[in-house]
Amino acid sequence: MLDYYGVPWEYEPTTFVLERDADGRVTSAFTPDFYLPEQDLYVEVTVMRQSLVTRKNRKLRELRRQYPHVNVKLFYRRDIERLAQRLRLKLAG
Repeated sequence: MLDYYGVPWEYEPTTFVLERDADGRVTSAFTPDFYLPEQDLYVEVTVMRQSLVTRKNRKLRELRRQYPHVNVKLFYRRDIERLAQRLRLKLAG
């Protein structure tokens, strides 16, 4: 577990299986980017253009349906930009 700015976090610690084929092989899964144990929160960050996040949103909805006890939040590029602006951070190009 890493600690950055006093916030413990883990990078991609869990993969949630969303679908298996008839032989039991995983055909669809979702691995959120980060886990914040103190908040019991998984975080997915996407900086893809909005038009390209449809598949990710679909997987996130399926994760929430199959794992209702899992707390997960998706942050889009605009969320990251607003946060950086609020904290006066410079984002990498």
